[in-house]
Amino acid sequence: MPPAALRRALSETVSGLPREFWWLWTSTLVNRLGAFVATFMALYLTLDRGYSASYAGLVAALHGLGGVVASLGAGVLTDRLGRRPTLLVAQTSTAVSVAALGFVQDPVSIAGVAFLVGAASSASRPAVQAMMADIVRPEDRVRAFSLNYWAINLGFAVSAMGAGFIAESSYLAGFLIEAAMTLACAVLIFLKLPESRPERAAKAAGDDAPPVGLGTVLRDGRFMGVVGLSFLVALIFQQGSVALPVAMGQAGFSSADYGMAIAVNGVLIVALQIPVTRLIEHRDPRRLLVVSSLLAGYGFGLTAFAGSVGVIALTVCVWTLAEIVNAPTQTGLVVRLSPVHGRGRYQGMYTMSWSVAALVAPLMSGFVIDRYGAEWLWGLSAVIGTVAGVGYATLMRRLPDETAAATVEPVAAERAASSTV
Repeated sequence: MPPAALRRALSETVSGLPREFWWLWTSTLVNRLGAFVATFMALYLTLDRGYSASYAGLVAALHGLGGVVASLGAGVLTDRLGRRPTLLVAQTSTAVSVAALGFVQDPVSIAGVAFLVGAASSASRPAVQAMMADIVRPEDRVRAFSLNYWAINLGFAVSAMGAGFIAESSYLAGFLIEAAMTLACAVLIFLKLPESRPERAAKAAGDDAPPVGLGTVLRDGRFMGVVGLSFLVALIFQQGSVALPVAMGQAGFSSADYGMAIAVNGVLIVALQIPVTRLIEHRDPRRLLVVSSLLAGYGFGLTAFAGSVGVIALTVCVWTLAEIVNAPTQTGLVVRLSPVHGRGRYQGMYTMSWSVAALVAPLMSGFVIDRYGAEWLWGLSAVIGTVAGVGYATLMRRLPDETAAATVEPVAAERAASSTV
C-alpha cells in the first residue's frame, strides 16, 4: 500500500472517536503490557515453588472460577455504582491481589489469592465495555471495540516476550511489575475518565423505563441465546491454548513447535485487526457471526489433517481470521441487544460466557483426547462451529436498528461529538 493511502487508512480508522475512548484504550494497553500472572502462573508454581502439575491446574481453575463469579457481580456494580467506580475498585483490587500472590507461601493461601486475582482482573471487563458503548457513537462502536481488542493483543504479545526475560531473573519482579502497571491504570482512570453512565441523563429527561435486574437479562430469550452461542464459539477458541499444545505434544512436536504455530495468532491479530475492521464495520453482523463461527469450527477441524508445523500454522490462520471478525462484532451486538440503563449487567452476562468456556474447555478437551483421540476433538470443533453458525442465522433475524440507541443517549452523544480528536 502506498504511504499516502496507508496514512489515509490510518486516519480514517482512528478519527471521529472521543478523547475519553483513547484514555480508556490507553489504560487497556498499559494493563495488558503488564500482564504476567496469566502467562507464567503454571511455570511459577511448578518450577519456582515446586508444586505438582495437578496443583497448578487447580490454581488455574480457581483463577478462572473467580472470573466467572466476578463477571455477573461486576455487571451489577457497573449499572448501580457506575462504570468509573467499578473500574477503580477492580484495578486497585487487581494490583493488591497480584502483589500479594508474589509473597504468599502456603498452598491454600496461594489458591485463595489466585481466586481473588481472577475475580478482580475480570471485574473490569463489563465496565470497560459498557463505558465504551456509552461514549462512542453507535455507528463507530464496532471500530472502537476492534481497536480495543487490538490493544489487548498487542499488549499481551509484548508482555509475553518481556515476561520470559523477567521470569529468568525473578518471578516476584514480574508480579510487582504487573501490580504497578495495573495501579497506573487505576490512576489514569481516576484522572482522565469521567463517569459515563447514561442513566443520569435518562432520569433528567423523565425517562420512566423499568429497572433492569439479572432476572431481566435471564428472561431476555434472544440475548441469552446469543450468550449460549458465544459460549460455544469461546469453547472453540479456547482449544488453541488448551488442546492444541497437548495434541501437538502427543503427535511428537516440541514446545518450540507449538510456540511457533501459536505465535501466528498474535502476529495476525496485530497485523490484520485494523484493516479487517475497515471491511466489516458496517456489514450485517448476522452474516459476520455466521461466517466467523464456521471459520472457527472448521479452522480447528482442519487440524485433524495437519501433519507439519507449517500446515498447523495455516489452520491457525483460519481460526485467527474468525477471531478477528468475531470479537468486535459480538461485543457490538451485545450493545445493540442491551437496554441503555442495563448495559453493565448484559455485558457481565456476556463476559461470563467466556469465563465459563475457559473452565469447561480443559475438561472437555482432556476427556475427548484421552477417550477418543485428538482427531475426534477437532471434528467436534467443526460440529460446534456449525451449530453456532446456524444459531446466529436463526436468532439474529430482525435485529434492532444500530442507530436506535442514539435517540436515548443525547448527553453521551453530545459529549462524544464535543471531544473527538
